[in-house]
Amino acid sequence: MYVSDGTSKLRKVLVSRPEFLKPAPINEIAKKWKDTTMDVEVMLKEHEAFVKAYEENGIEVAYLDADQERPNSVFARDFGGCVKEGYILGNFKLDMRYKEHVDYKAMMEKLEIPMIGEVKEGIFEGGDFMFMNDHWVALGLCDRTNERGAEEVEAILEPLGYEVTRVPLDKRYLHLDMCFNLVDEHLAVAYKEGLPESFQKLLEERKVKIIEVPEESIFLHGCNLQALGDKKVMSLKQNVAVNEELKKRGMEVVELDITEILKAGGGPHCMTFPLKRFS
Repeated sequence: MYVSDGTSKLRKVLVSRPEFLKPAPINEIAKKWKDTTMDVEVMLKEHEAFVKAYEENGIEVAYLDADQERPNSVFARDFGGCVKEGYILGNFKLDMRYKEHVDYKAMMEKLEIPMIGEVKEGIFEGGDFMFMNDHWVALGLCDRTNERGAEEVEAILEPLGYEVTRVPLDKRYLHLDMCFNLVDEHLAVAYKEGLPESFQKLLEERKVKIIEVPEESIFLHGCNLQALGDKKVMSLKQNVAVNEELKKRGMEVVELDITEILKAGGGPHCMTFPLKRFS
């Protein structure tokens, strides 16, 4: 058993430090900071606090060493998606991220986690992979995952008994996890109006309630949260309104004071690749 779903107890994660991270203008957030020099010392302190939060909650942390040839590898989520049987290796849209494909694949071999399939013809990034429950995956079709990539993911997962729901989105939102995130078995944080009506209806039918945020919250990482299991969720300190709503619903919120890393366009969910998660 590797990853049973998206909200059971998180036990082990894979991350990478932001030693070479720069605000390359490859998404709507980073474009605003493209002429800025990011403070590496601040980013490393933020990442250290991020890792410490995992360790304090009993979660083991594995590292892929930083490399100047793959500056965006701090966003570990994006190289693929992990399920019970192993992981799917994605296919990056941008050439600047290709070395992540190679190095994360080697790292997963080192960690002895089997690859159950690979997207080769289309594009697929892990920020679009939302593990809704033990047999249901929502797959964003936004800027970094296309129809052919979705077909390949479905061809890998459906024979294993998984239902895959495609979720088309505005390309400005980059990935599904920027505008929708499951934080507990039946609770999500989302910009609801940005989701297709068919997906909204499916969520309602399956009793997934939504804490709604405005569209601008997407670009402030208001939805980019990481479920830890046992009604715990990792969020940003700046997400004041969202965090209060989570607490009202019985969630324990682990708040992170991260601002510098965010300039490159990713938050706690983006920085985390789950390796082991189960009840």
